[in-house]
Amino acid sequence: MNAEPQVFQELEKATSMVMTARRLLATGTTVDLSALEGRVRSVCETVVELPRETGQDMIPALEKLIADLDRLAELVTERMEPPTAETVADDEGPA
Repeated sequence: MNAEPQVFQELEKATSMVMTARRLLATGTTVDLSALEGRVRSVCETVVELPRETGQDMIPALEKLIADLDRLAELVTERMEPPTAETVADDEGPA
């Protein structure tokens, strides 16, 4: 059985989960990322076991997933870190 289509499906599911988490965070909803973490770990473990050529074919999809995860991490960081006094002053403009 060719594992490549199945891995691509798993990659698509992980990307979809990231996009959903980003949308929810943007609306202020609390998001449990444990399922996403497990899905990404599973995809990575599977890709590592694939033949080199097959894995190389997945590089663009993996790069997209990484970029999406980076954007999600930025949103989580923004939400978790309260604004500093300097940031608030910048947002309020000159006094």
